[in-house]
Amino acid sequence: MLEERSQEVEIMDDLEISGDVVNQTLRELNTINKFLGGNQISVSAFKKMSKVRGDIVLADLGCGGGDIMIEMAKWARKKKMDVKFVGIDANPNIVHFAQTNSAQFPEIRYEAVNILSEEFKNLKVDIIHCCLFVHHFTKTELIQLFRQFKDQARLGVIINDLHRHPLAYWSIKFLTRLFSKSAMVRNDASISVARGFKKKELTLILKEAGITEYRLTWQWAFRWKLIF
Repeated sequence: MLEERSQEVEIMDDLEISGDVVNQTLRELNTINKFLGGNQISVSAFKKMSKVRGDIVLADLGCGGGDIMIEMAKWARKKKMDVKFVGIDANPNIVHFAQTNSAQFPEIRYEAVNILSEEFKNLKVDIIHCCLFVHHFTKTELIQLFRQFKDQARLGVIINDLHRHPLAYWSIKFLTRLFSKSAMVRNDASISVARGFKKKELTLILKEAGITEYRLTWQWAFRWKLIF
């Protein structure tokens, strides 16, 4: 078990799913990310990458409820930095939730776009950020996407995703069964870990994408922070 990346489909992969289960899931995912330190991994990487002054545009792919962009925007406001954010998700129902969730932040806008589409390929930004997103794609897709991200992002790419490990798998399975009110979270959480990565898998994807300059570090709790 967990020797290879799982190909099992998550409920979240249904790009038309809607209703209360989506809203509850997005709220719970933000709570989980905050509790386990996942949001901070992304925010700290953003702070370091955005030290360059001037206008900055960050695209958050698979943006969910927009909560990480909200944290980034709060920091940018304190630093009086001109940062614009665009949240991208293929599910328009998720985009609608995120728009409401971040209504107090006009510097954040959203687009319902599939990143595998030709429309997305035309996007040029300064920073691309993905949190708990790239594990939804196959190795072949990721090789192409990483190569594409490198060309699309002027300053760099921030990837924050899961380390596939038995302790992470069984822990999140137990915790979500105990505390989650979302059927999607209870179903998808452990599958997400099973679709996560071993270090050698990420380094192979980077090699085949032609990316030789990167920083890949393990973060608590069972996360990979990849910057290139």
